[in-house]
Amino acid sequence: MLLLLISCANKPQIKSSENNSLKDSIAIKSNANNTITVGADNISLYTPILKGKNIAIVANQTSVLHILQRTSGGRSTMGSKMVRMHLVDYLNNNYGIKIQKVFSPEHGFRGNVDAGEHVTNGVDTKTGLPIVSLYGKNKKPTQEQLKGVDIVVFDIQDVGVRFYTYISTLHYVMEACAEANIPLVVLDRPNPNGHYIDGPVLEIENQSFVGMHPVPLVYGMTIGEYAKMINGENWLANNVKCDLTVIPLKNYNHKTKVHLEVRPSPNLPNDKSINLYPSLGFFEGTTINAGRGTEFQFQRYGAPFFPKSEFTYTPLPNFGSKYPKHKGVICNGVDLSSTKKMSSVNLKWIIDAYQKTPKEEKFFGKTFTIHAGTTKLQQQIEQGETAEKIHKSWQKEIDEFKKIRQKYLIYN
Repeated sequence: MLLLLISCANKPQIKSSENNSLKDSIAIKSNANNTITVGADNISLYTPILKGKNIAIVANQTSVLHILQRTSGGRSTMGSKMVRMHLVDYLNNNYGIKIQKVFSPEHGFRGNVDAGEHVTNGVDTKTGLPIVSLYGKNKKPTQEQLKGVDIVVFDIQDVGVRFYTYISTLHYVMEACAEANIPLVVLDRPNPNGHYIDGPVLEIENQSFVGMHPVPLVYGMTIGEYAKMINGENWLANNVKCDLTVIPLKNYNHKTKVHLEVRPSPNLPNDKSINLYPSLGFFEGTTINAGRGTEFQFQRYGAPFFPKSEFTYTPLPNFGSKYPKHKGVICNGVDLSSTKKMSSVNLKWIIDAYQKTPKEEKFFGKTFTIHAGTTKLQQQIEQGETAEKIHKSWQKEIDEFKKIRQKYLIYN
């Protein structure tokens, strides 16, 4: 079988050969019972590029691949099973590859740090490799940190939402690589929200680490396609170009149903939370709790000052949320855990929450605009516009974005 190596540089394509130690990924399944093979599992496509090189890897807990491992030593009982292994553990000292360091994004290398919490530098206890934080003051690799690195590998699961910060980390890694003349290899992963495009397009004056590019809130691209767009639209500083190679997915298109085996971050524990995240993420910039401090993050919303309701819950510190909003206080709320799969951004929930909030409570926080990417949304909600009217106001810019997006698609 021939797999294509998608590259923005003029490099020869690499033909894959059958690898007896590898089968299609079991981590992510499609709706046709065919298995999506993630870029990391296409070992024969990228190990020839990395062989004999000093590399740095941008990774977190989602950076896994799957290998067949023998289960017994006797020939007559020889068997094998599919084993999930972290990319760093697999590549370290294999194929003549020398990993120099690991760059860690928001939530840390092992994915156990709260949203917004500072990620520190350190040493990985399993491999002894140095870990360099890309969340905190140092969001972009420095030239000193890239010294001695021949190639950088980026392998992080995205969820296709603009205020999810891994695409901002991608931007800064691409920029640093371009400035240092170091090639970047992106191991592509599917977008669980790749089946639609919706939400306000970011206004550049509201650019921040939770939104760097003029794209809709939900942009319908894999992280590999998004990397191509960053390059092609000249979004890197001083119009530099990254020497970019994308290792593609197999058995994937943008309508494929995606299930993630590894939670992409502490507060996205399951498919439901990932699907509702684009809509409930707006609450991050308000005084409303969106399930943090429970086991149903981004599957409910509520506050102590809402009118009394049959559904109540009490946010308490837990994995991924040491200080949830309204900690230890009973919240009257709305349960969304049985909601049908979303194919658009739902504004009715945030409008409902705004209307339920007493005027003496400050609903909008200072980060709401940077999460929304626009000053208009808060104004529209305060002015009492309907969800339908607000949605309509996005359409022209969404249509313009779709034309840009089309140029960089790898999958249908």
